[in-house]
Amino acid sequence: MKDPNLSIITYLNACISRHVFPGCALAYSIAGQKHIITAGKLTYDPSSVPVTGETIYDVASITKAVPTSCLALALCEDGVWSPASRLIDFVPEFTGSFREDITIRHLLTHTIDFGLQLSAKKNLPPDALLETILTASLRTPPGTTFAYANATSILLGLAVERACGMRLDEAAHRRFFAPLAMTRTTFFPEPQWVPLIAPSEDDPWRGRIIRGEVHDESAWALRPEVVAGSAGLFSTAPDLLRFVEMLLSGGALDGCRFFKKETIALMHTNALPPAFGASAALGWELDQPVFMGSTSTPTTFGKTGFTGCSMVIDPGRETGVVLLTNHTFPGRRSDRNEINAVRRAVADMVFA
Repeated sequence: MKDPNLSIITYLNACISRHVFPGCALAYSIAGQKHIITAGKLTYDPSSVPVTGETIYDVASITKAVPTSCLALALCEDGVWSPASRLIDFVPEFTGSFREDITIRHLLTHTIDFGLQLSAKKNLPPDALLETILTASLRTPPGTTFAYANATSILLGLAVERACGMRLDEAAHRRFFAPLAMTRTTFFPEPQWVPLIAPSEDDPWRGRIIRGEVHDESAWALRPEVVAGSAGLFSTAPDLLRFVEMLLSGGALDGCRFFKKETIALMHTNALPPAFGASAALGWELDQPVFMGSTSTPTTFGKTGFTGCSMVIDPGRETGVVLLTNHTFPGRRSDRNEINAVRRAVADMVFA
């Protein structure tokens, strides 16, 4: 019988030959059947180490969903807060405009418009950068504009920390990563893990190859002041597939429950008013064919990361896909067209 993954492997090797990325790790599950595919190497150097299931990637903005938004939704289940709770009840030092009106729901759905480019502030010291976020003015009232931004998830991460009474990385480890046996998932990779980590960029700003430290400039600049909720998570494809399997199983895995089924439903239900003409769930992107593939449905949800990573989950088809790459190595591209084409093609092959 022909291996159904051969066409995927052939395609990924062609991408590597075109230098879309030096290597990648793909993990997917269909109706409980898991598949792990790896291709290429950590870099384009012929002597570089091959990618394996143990290869660790900086997953960039996937951090916004796993763990930041998922922790926020777990706190809703715990009764610590609700989506209607106010940001300033947990982060009272936020003094920006509309401070009385910003809610957890606004943060989860990115419906606050800062107009704040944190990348332009990356040379500020950590305390000054944080102060910039905490005093930012909104361009429109909360809930009236969809505006995807790092600052939004950084604020949500701060609120999660206050609500949990511990740092974001520690809360994520206790709530999700340890009980799910995601043993290579962390905000702070162990020094001995460095040989397993795919470098994300030869960064002219920091003057070195970025490997084992957060790639995103604002998340990096905020440390050690803050573990940003916007970026900075490192993980492997099999580890993230564990999280996906838990979501596909209605919030439980291996006898341990992490979410109620009703909460999982919120992750793939449009939370934006009809007037927006767009889709976004609580904490997740929703029905985005640009990276989820041509068969994306209104309940397909997922997240991308700037470094070239993505997650796509479709509960109706009992299917989830994790693609990890270092597309930004050795240097970032002018747009995301090439990596989005790969994400679409891989999703289409898996869902087919």
